[in-house]
Amino acid sequence: MSGERIPPKGRGAGYNPPNRFDPLHSEIELETVQDDAEYLEGLRRPETEFLDDRSRSIIAENQSPDVGFEASVNPYRGCEHGCIYCYARPTHEYLGMSAGLDFETRIMVKRDAPALLRSALSAPKWRSRVLSMSGVTDPYQPIERKLRITRGCLEVMAEFRQAVTIVTKNRLVVRDVDLLADLAAQGAAGVFLSITTLNPAMAADLEPRTSRPSGRLAAIRALSEAGVPTGVMVAPVIPGLTDHETPAILEAAARAGARWAGYVAVRLPMAVAPLFTDWLERHHPDARDKVLDRIRSMHGGKLYDPRFGDRMRGEGPIADLIARLFKTSCRRLDLNVAPWPVSAQAFHRPSKTGDQLRLFD
Repeated sequence: MSGERIPPKGRGAGYNPPNRFDPLHSEIELETVQDDAEYLEGLRRPETEFLDDRSRSIIAENQSPDVGFEASVNPYRGCEHGCIYCYARPTHEYLGMSAGLDFETRIMVKRDAPALLRSALSAPKWRSRVLSMSGVTDPYQPIERKLRITRGCLEVMAEFRQAVTIVTKNRLVVRDVDLLADLAAQGAAGVFLSITTLNPAMAADLEPRTSRPSGRLAAIRALSEAGVPTGVMVAPVIPGLTDHETPAILEAAARAGARWAGYVAVRLPMAVAPLFTDWLERHHPDARDKVLDRIRSMHGGKLYDPRFGDRMRGEGPIADLIARLFKTSCRRLDLNVAPWPVSAQAFHRPSKTGDQLRLFD
């Protein structure tokens, strides 16, 4: 839409920016629909669509040297959580959609993911390594409660003793504690809960359909009590808005049972930068310039620097201060004392022949 916009309720993005691959972009003049109450209500409360994704493979290889995994499984494309800062938003543009509202209201679901995963793990060419779940979008977004695709993938992983590390912002992960505890007993599973802020009102604006911070802390407690290695990701750290909360987030997570921690500075690639700027103008107009100036100071005067290494942490005085605050807090709380314990050593392929022979024992 051009000119005045109607910000939707319960969503992170305020609009659909143009797709960078599409030379044409249509906008709605509000004046032409001002008498259509039903249409205007649809703009205020857009419904979520779930579209079938017919991908032929489920394991994505990672070539980035500054991401801590080699391969990942993503049961969904797009994410209803609607986190305004999500670096994955531009991936929706490859599907012919927008990184804005489309990303959080038009969700691609991979119903065949468990079957595709079983096929991939059964293949002789599969090289045993730890898989990441949430390499792009959250595997425990709200629709997972109904579709159970992530759980189906975990059932396959339990069958193969396939190692997995999960990062999520949703307490729904506790539903699968049985499978995770079974894998963890073999050194093959661990979970990080991602917490951006402890302020529930701030979280409701920043990441509208995630579990509230208290729910994520409760998930840390439940998983750690079940014997699942559990950590906290302070992610993203937003300078001038949430960076001061880092010590409190780490302390709350440690009290809940987290023993590992990490952090990532806010990343604003491509369409995410204008979306985040629009969000600041709507929710924190007084902090807008301060936040954007501090982000620029971490990336050589730009809102985003795609260089490996710099994009995850930034550089300069503010980036150094964030890193020192994180490291000092971790030392005080005895976080990251031991190495992350998840490894691929337990992997095995179930043998159909062996199972048949055991019938004669």
